[in-house]
Amino acid sequence: MAIFRDLLPPKRALVFWLLPVAIAAAAFGIDFFFQSDKEKIETALDKACRAVEREDIKSLEPLIWQNYSDSAHPSREALLNHFQSRLDEPLIEKIVPAIVSLDIRQSDATVVFTARVMFDPQGPVYEYQKMMLFKLQADLTKEGGGWFFSKTEILTINLQPAGWKNTQGNPAEIFN
Repeated sequence: MAIFRDLLPPKRALVFWLLPVAIAAAAFGIDFFFQSDKEKIETALDKACRAVEREDIKSLEPLIWQNYSDSAHPSREALLNHFQSRLDEPLIEKIVPAIVSLDIRQSDATVVFTARVMFDPQGPVYEYQKMMLFKLQADLTKEGGGWFFSKTEILTINLQPAGWKNTQGNPAEIFN
């Protein structure tokens, strides 16, 4: 009988083995069900890139804050109209975003990111450029638990200083 008791731990010791397992399970559960602000911002950025790839203004619209404005678009509607005019024909095949820096404050954030844009072979830009590298700065506003784009500025295109003005007009005029 003494050998049997030596092989089995006391009942209290079993609780001490289960405690770390319960803590680990709770941590994974919290991580799975709750997103941090950083994760929500990354998700918003990814959704915006996918909407532009699919040329889907309806999916892009809910990501833009009601009071949006930037150096070229005085309102949310002006930005959406700009995208609608540029995305009427096939333009973008794939966008690969990469965050350079992210500064999160209470209810606003600034993210600087690069976007490698591969153009659609059937689009008007493809004959001039097959791919471009954009560097952008986006300001986001937190409202109701979600993050929305409140301002977006183009910083560089192909490592050259640029802005929204460099996306206007005929591709032949822009690249020549």
